[in-house]
Amino acid sequence: MPKEKETHSITREKLIDLLNEDLQREFQAVIAYVNYSQVLKGAAYMNIAAELAVHAREELDHALILSDQIDYLGGKPAVTAKPVKTSDKATEMLKFDLDNEVETIRNYRRRVKQADELNEFALSEQIREILMQEQDHLTSLATALGIDPPNPGIAD
Repeated sequence: MPKEKETHSITREKLIDLLNEDLQREFQAVIAYVNYSQVLKGAAYMNIAAELAVHAREELDHALILSDQIDYLGGKPAVTAKPVKTSDKATEMLKFDLDNEVETIRNYRRRVKQADELNEFALSEQIREILMQEQDHLTSLATALGIDPPNPGIAD
């Protein structure tokens, strides 16, 4: 009996495109965290400002991982960042970061499933590692804002 042909809801090319969007979001995060870590002022924001500097380094690591995986899949890594929102108000900056983390987590949760669907298990493991740090960023930002961490859900 002939084997059934596997059908996937995602192609390797589409996954590369989506990973490049994720990479652009990581570049955005690096820029935002570097900027916000320096411009947040006041005693109430000293701890989170230092934390944001750490987040910037972690986001750069994520960008390097994504670039490597995009190259492995046969794509060309993106070279531009998504736009960075700024504000003169500390709480607005932190809210912008929180919103970006929610979007990032939501998309990475989807990426894990997509990578698994294409049997790219090493990629899905790399993204799971990134997800752990992104969820930590989300919690730090929510704590700094004095709110419960939002549930990002999953992008569909």
